Amino acid sequence: MILPSFDPGNDPGPNFVALLNRVADLFDNASDTAIRGMGIANHLGAMGLSNSEKAMTGDVRHGTTCLAVRYRDGVLLAGDRRATAGNFISSHRMEKVFRTDDHSGVAISGVAGPAVEMVRLFRLQLEHYEKVEGTPLSLEGKANQLSQMVRGNLPAAMRGLPVIPIFAGFDLNDETGLIFEYDITGGCYGECDYTAAGSGSMHARAVLKLESDSRQTRAKATDLALKALLIAADADAATGGPDLLRSIFPVIAVINADGYQLIEDKELNDRSSRLIGVITESAGSRAEDQDIQDSSDLESVS
Repeated sequence: MILPSFDPGNDPGPNFVALLNRVADLFDNASDTAIRGMGIANHLGAMGLSNSEKAMTGDVRHGTTCLAVRYRDGVLLAGDRRATAGNFISSHRMEKVFRTDDHSGVAISGVAGPAVEMVRLFRLQLEHYEKVEGTPLSLEGKANQLSQMVRGNLPAAMRGLPVIPIFAGFDLNDETGLIFEYDITGGCYGECDYTAAGSGSMHARAVLKLESDSRQTRAKATDLALKALLIAADADAATGGPDLLRSIFPVIAVINADGYQLIEDKELNDRSSRLIGVITESAGSRAEDQDIQDSSDLESVS
């Protein structure tokens, strides 16, 4: 396999999609007409993927958007329920938030199969460490262990099968919630009040950036997570927001001094209904104001 090289101004960094686009540009600008104009699948083939691997990257199930946000008593993890395979919705009920031990959890984005397997192995390693040592691994130690597992998936990620988790937990020593985010190379970054991962992360992160407050209540954090996923679903086809028709709601868990707790669907139904009602009412008010303005403009013209 021949790795492409880039000058500093065109270096795509750790962004795999940007890397593919840069490689596509290299081929499209090639002087050889036999190479120029190849589709992205052929670009992948030129990077060393076999035909079966190219087909696999389009057919495997992908988890999409997940997020984490701190609140005054701990931390909240949330993930939408939609999974996609290429341009198809492969599942409306995929779970992307998992308990790893009594005071920590993981939310996953990326390729679903390896991601779920990674979480299971991670949970097993934490249990084994606690049995052998007689004490749980520190929260930072857990985050670093998961970092090594993400780094181990780098060869698969470079072939279009990335796994990008979010790890969060409650530190019993400092009595505070902590969030750790990762990049495709296994880089682990903590000390953040919120984060998001997956295809709708840009939109979800924008909502969290504007409204997140580490001193907020659990109720406010839950409403904020639902709103972020709803806004992301409105802009990103691979993200599923609260679905009142099918009674499908994001998986949301809170982690605090009392441990890991899932929020029940009944509460999420009530909160989602109120949120959608507020948004609908706001949209209706804006439309009414616009109609009044249009009428005033017409009267002025006449």
